[in-house]
Amino acid sequence: MWAAIAILGFVTSQRFAELALARRNTAKLLEAGAKEYAPAHYPWIVAVHTGWLGTLWWLAPGRPIDWPLLVLFVGLQLGRIWVLRTLGPRWTTRIIVLPEAPLVESGPFRFVRHPNYLIVIGEIAVLPLVFGLWEIGVIFTLANAVVLAVRIRAEEQALGA
Repeated sequence: MWAAIAILGFVTSQRFAELALARRNTAKLLEAGAKEYAPAHYPWIVAVHTGWLGTLWWLAPGRPIDWPLLVLFVGLQLGRIWVLRTLGPRWTTRIIVLPEAPLVESGPFRFVRHPNYLIVIGEIAVLPLVFGLWEIGVIFTLANAVVLAVRIRAEEQALGA
């Protein structure tokens, strides 16, 4: 039980720290003349992520841990850090575009256009599997796919503008 609480505590703390970083970066970008695009979808993203993590807090404690899948999840966290470091002050949880700023093409962006979304897809699928909760992985992967379809379309339009 304690291992599950430690894992979920880490992920929850990580998400809160990322939200604080995103708020700071968003404020600085907006002050520099950036514009937010498609804000209406953002509450749905928050709902999916909050529901996913809340459901794991509800169901995972006391369940056995699949350690190889936990190692995979840790690998995804390393990818997450790579994306955040590559984007630096341009990383946010919203679609914020700074006019005239070139697209980031270094780090993981050399290989794929939206690496953070691939990592999030992996996280939402893998963390429930760490606790044997494959049904939760399927449900939230599908919900995430719906919001990501909207998000990526909006982001592509914003980057094209």
